[in-house]
Amino acid sequence: MQLFHSPFHLSNHFKTFACVFIATLLGSGSQVAQAKDTLILGIHPYVSAQEVVKKFTPLANYLTKTLHKTVEIQVAKDYATHIEAVSKDQPDIAYMGPSSYVELLETHNNPLLARLEINGKPTFRGALIMGPQNHFKTLEELKGKSFAFGSPHSTMSHLVPRYMLHQAGIDVDRLSKHEFLGNHESVALSVLMGEFDVGAVKEEIYFKFQERGLQLLQWTPEISEHVFVASKQLPETEVQAMREALYAIGNTPEGLLVLQSIQKDVTGLVPAKVEDYANLKEILDSLKQRGIAEQAH
Repeated sequence: MQLFHSPFHLSNHFKTFACVFIATLLGSGSQVAQAKDTLILGIHPYVSAQEVVKKFTPLANYLTKTLHKTVEIQVAKDYATHIEAVSKDQPDIAYMGPSSYVELLETHNNPLLARLEINGKPTFRGALIMGPQNHFKTLEELKGKSFAFGSPHSTMSHLVPRYMLHQAGIDVDRLSKHEFLGNHESVALSVLMGEFDVGAVKEEIYFKFQERGLQLLQWTPEISEHVFVASKQLPETEVQAMREALYAIGNTPEGLLVLQSIQKDVTGLVPAKVEDYANLKEILDSLKQRGIAEQAH
């Protein structure tokens, strides 16, 4: 286990409340020991572990103060181990990508807490991107080109783009090469450096690197936003307290700063229900029928 002391602090008042650490999950079923007054906030590594800690430290501090329990951040080594950990109720609160949540739903019905609202919308999209040297107009032009994906389990850096490629008649065997680079930023940088012709990232990463020359090839469909879920082991009263704390966080300027540490355009956390992810489930079911989802595992 490796400890990181994040330089990001919401205020001196919060310093005494948060104890933030990273524990790499080994996928062996081992569980982080925790006292009754400690809650684990589990997060998938959609950016580097250090960046995840920086983004979520203010939220851990806020929840520590609001719930009167120490909240510790746990970053999984990859998406697969994050999903497995959530299914085993290892984190008490988990932040999940939409595809990971839909995958979890196949076998486990963890209580939903809240989903992100970005610029007033609880949905988001991804971007199929290319470097400044490329000028593709359609997905059909990607035959014989190279494609960078993020994690195999990522909604916007693999699964939805993979569905879009298939709909355009481009399966991976028609590409010159494709690789999984782990996270969205690695995809963006590799495409910018010319290591791949095209890649797939979520919208905020595209905008982050747009000034460096990253270009948009095509937007993905709108998908319900990232979601917080609770452990099935928690009593309903504690789950409801978590919901209320998350819903309330966007009601003050200080709370919005907490959320905007996670993503700058967040405007709140709002209720979520299983039906919000129905269109994504259809996409994932389509991939499974073609054997693509199984390949992703």
